[in-house]
Amino acid sequence: MIALDLIGIGTGNPEHVTLAAIRAMREADLILLPRKGDDKGDLADLRRQICATHLSDMSRVVEFDLPVRDASGGYIDGVNDWHDAIAACWKQSIDATLPGGGRVALLVWGDPSLYDSTLRIAARLGITPRVVPGVTSLSVLTAAHAIPLNDLGAPVVITTGRRLREGGWPQGADAVAVMLDAGGAFATVPPEGVQIWWGAYLGMDHETLIAGPLVEVAQRILDTRAALRARHGWIMDIYLLRR
Repeated sequence: MIALDLIGIGTGNPEHVTLAAIRAMREADLILLPRKGDDKGDLADLRRQICATHLSDMSRVVEFDLPVRDASGGYIDGVNDWHDAIAACWKQSIDATLPGGGRVALLVWGDPSLYDSTLRIAARLGITPRVVPGVTSLSVLTAAHAIPLNDLGAPVVITTGRRLREGGWPQGADAVAVMLDAGGAFATVPPEGVQIWWGAYLGMDHETLIAGPLVEVAQRILDTRAALRARHGWIMDIYLLRR
């Protein structure tokens, strides 16, 4: 029988790894580490660093190549096919390494419940996992800028760059947190009266922050984001908009 742990490990700072996460890592018979290609090799390196710091036996750590999502068709169908392929990779690695069963762990950026798909992928294998919560990029963003997420008694909408770009500002909210933006969805928002707090590589050594009136800093964020992506080969960023 296979038991599965999904372990939130924060946003790239090894100090984000909680005591509960360390305990779950040490209890695992197998830890699966995805490789996302050479251009994102430092993400795999960070996972390896976390494992090496907290495990005495690295032989339990097995890496696999993460399938690439086909973006040529519809978004939902493409993501579902991609998740099917990832689930198949998980199963292949588990069957090869733990044929008699055991406890498997995956290290998840941020928290497994917030805009992450590991829970949905686990469901494809018919496994109900144990979830170890982690520090989210959203909480690291607000901490880095020393701001509260919401105004007093006011709601916040958490959405994606694609949804902001296609649907505009969500109704009924003065504050919008935007994740998984392929680039610059904030530039589609009428900027007058809007403040933005933006951060990239949160929790990492090359963390970068910009904040201010959207009308004044939007282009600076776009230029900075493009330069950082060119320098590192990848980028993870998040921002909060408030009007």
